[in-house]
Amino acid sequence: MYDIRPNSIIGFHGCDLSVRDHLINNPNNIEISREPHDWLGHGMYFWENNYTRAMEWAEQKATGGKIKNPAVLGAILQLGHCCDFLDSKYLRLIKQYHEMMKEGYEIAGKNLPQNIDATGDRHHDKLLRILDCAVIEYMHNRTIKLYNKEIADNDFSTTKIFDSTRGVFTEGGPAFAGAGILEKSHIQVCIRNMNCIKGFFIPRDEISFP
Repeated sequence: MYDIRPNSIIGFHGCDLSVRDHLINNPNNIEISREPHDWLGHGMYFWENNYTRAMEWAEQKATGGKIKNPAVLGAILQLGHCCDFLDSKYLRLIKQYHEMMKEGYEIAGKNLPQNIDATGDRHHDKLLRILDCAVIEYMHNRTIKLYNKEIADNDFSTTKIFDSTRGVFTEGGPAFAGAGILEKSHIQVCIRNMNCIKGFFIPRDEISFP
């Protein structure tokens, strides 16, 4: 009953300037991330209402030589049927899928993938979320298979495919001495159904008012 997220939100995507300009001019030509360590599974990623963090991410990639000119792309998003890990319902759901996946790996005599630290991460935040990505993609794939089976058997399905995933992440060191607030904490959104992206924009610079 409360699974649909109908409200529009603003998301920011850190990227190279060429990617930003390409999507502004060709908004239907979207490439999604399929990295094995994607935090919320495969899709297009946005920092929810967090321009500064998106730019920091792009600048970090530029420092590492992965992009040339750091930039930020803005987007208007509607999350639709969202697997929202800020909702206890979906935390319980992903736990169930982890148990199913774990059982399958045990039967096959294989070890589950693990989240691991990125090289040089002094905070040990397990930034390479290989396990998380695998479990989320396992959930999506099982859901899609069930949907397709019901369509084939009954010409309709009561199974709902997720349009997006969303999660809150605590990351980085304390914001100040003794703090429980971490300096890189953020909400991240992964869009799977590109129809959830209502449009892209180039973020404006803030001006003084009045």
